[in-house]
Amino acid sequence: MKEQDCLRRFLFEELGVRGEWVRLQTSWQQAKQYQQLSAGVQGQLGQALAAVVLLSATIKFDGAMILQAQGDGDLKTLVAQATHDRKVRVLARGQTNSTASTLPEMMGKGRLVITVEPEEGEPYQGIVSLAGDTLADVITAYFTQSEQLQTRVWLFANETHVAGLFLQELPAQESYEADWERISILADTVTENEMLSLDCEEMLFRLFNEEKVRVFEREPVTFECGCSQKKIETALISLGRKELDAIFLERDIIKVDCEFCGKQYGFDKVDVANLLSGLPIEPLSKTRH
Repeated sequence: MKEQDCLRRFLFEELGVRGEWVRLQTSWQQAKQYQQLSAGVQGQLGQALAAVVLLSATIKFDGAMILQAQGDGDLKTLVAQATHDRKVRVLARGQTNSTASTLPEMMGKGRLVITVEPEEGEPYQGIVSLAGDTLADVITAYFTQSEQLQTRVWLFANETHVAGLFLQELPAQESYEADWERISILADTVTENEMLSLDCEEMLFRLFNEEKVRVFEREPVTFECGCSQKKIETALISLGRKELDAIFLERDIIKVDCEFCGKQYGFDKVDVANLLSGLPIEPLSKTRH
């Protein structure tokens, strides 16, 4: 059985280089089922999903990492999120039926924002210009700017699968430049078909069969949305009584739809009054997909 829906880390034992590999199938299908996407936008969103899984594995944290590409083109926003325990979700906003094929054509000028939201402590962000032909180019620029560590990323996506490869030099290495250049050149020979079809160890052997590579255990990746009744309630409370009263002048029920998973939440005037007074409420109607 093919390796799917997992991340694998690996290490070049005699070199100052580490890496990660990811391939998603079921989690990708589940995550994108709530989005109406053209093939081109689907490809960009899939690459963003592979990227955020890879990047979330480069740091130790408890919480969520959000990768958000924002542009002034027809496609306004791509969002991909991964938690520390590899729960993922995605979202596209704007003209999601765009027939363009490249990131610049779809999104125009903009920026890539990578946010880490820890369960404890303050969130922190890194921002880089959305300059480059591909999302992999943009992420490479991000690492060059933020960490000054040699880093390369390869991202691929189609209707059924997404895959990604990540390589990075280890800090404080000496005489690594020739090694890094050799590994990068070898990795550059990887094809989309290989990334989307070969298992991790098969692919690593194909690329680096003369190197000593240690591959670590699989880390499962699953689709799971982080929306909840409590989070929606918190958002409503933050609007304040005046804003909520104004909404009720136009409708009897405030309905909130989650764009990531399709769930619907409903609140009537009694619910909102209880919320504002600090009383617990029962969901007005069952949430549904």
